[in-house]
Parts: sequence; structure tokens; C-alpha cells
Amino acid sequence: MIDDEPESERVSALAPFRHGIFRAVWAASLVSNFGGLIQGVGAAWMMTTIATSPYQVALVQASTTLPIMLFALVAGAIADSFNRRKVMLVAQTFMLVVSALLTLFTWQGWMTPWTLLAFTFLIDSGTALNSPSWQASVGDMVPRAKVPAAVALNSLGFNITRSVGPAIGGVIVAAAGAAAAFAANAVSY
Repeated sequence: MIDDEPESERVSALAPFRHGIFRAVWAASLVSNFGGLIQGVGAAWMMTTIATSPYQVALVQASTTLPIMLFALVAGAIADSFNRRKVMLVAQTFMLVVSALLTLFTWQGWMTPWTLLAFTFLIDSGTALNSPSWQASVGDMVPRAKVPAAVALNSLGFNITRSVGPAIGGVIVAAAGAAAAFAANAVSY
């Protein structure tokens, strides 16, 4: 903000945390983002152990980004047309079920490269549905004056998870295997 604004108009960078709903959803998003990144490490590692082609390893990343490209516009329209809370609950529940199935398939030894790609595509389809509703709901959780600070805190949370999540995922995969990383993601929902 501009330095010559009155003190009463300045908003602290942490002001959105004074709102319980923002605090709770921000923390839940942080945990969920950690889970997703841990799952990504597990999926990449698993594919290196079951792939019959180096292209299949590369397809793991494609299966995580393709849903965003395919469904972003539709998910944005859904976020604007329906109750965002319900959309997020549906998306999170869908991702929980798919993550639990991914964990089960891995523990049972049923995983194939194409099954893994299908699971990662489905999980990230849920992410594509969830993200616009989450981002658009920030304005519903805090007063208008605090929205810029809330958006900045969301970016901070995302960057924290992007910085630390893969390392945590690597530790989990090294210590307990890919199935444990998939289970951690399921729990994160």
C-alpha cells in the first residue's frame, strides 16, 4: 500500500488469519497440497519401478498437468455457477476415494503403468475442479480490504508446500515405499 495512507486503511499481511474460516481452510489447503506433492513423488518413483518404457515415466507428469489444461475453464464456470463449498467438498471427496484406491492397488500389487497414469489423471482432475472454487471463495472468507493479503497468504502456503512437500515425499518413499506416500495423500484430504 502507499505510505501516505492513513493507518486505519492499512491491512496487516496476516490480517486474514483473524478470520477462523480463512484460517481453517488455509490450513486444510496446506495439508492437502502437501499430500498431493507427496503423492506426486510416490507416483514418479513407482513408475520408474514398473515402467516398460522411459516414455511412461514422462507420462506421469503429463497425467498430472493434462487435467488442468482440459478442465480449467469448465471448473471455473462450475465455481461461478454452483455453491463453491459443495464443489470443493465433492472434489475433495472424489480425490480421497481415488487416492484410497490408488493406495489399495499399490499395496495389493495390482499396479500397472497405465493404472497408475489413470489414477494420477483422476486425482488431478479433482484438483482441477477444486482449485477455481478454492481461489474464488477467498473473497467469501475475508472482508474485501483483506483479500489481497489473503491471496498473498495463499501464495505463501502454496510456495511452502512446493518447497518442502517433495522432500517429505522423498523421505516417505525412501522409508516406507510409494504406497505409504499414496496413503499420506489420502489422509491429507
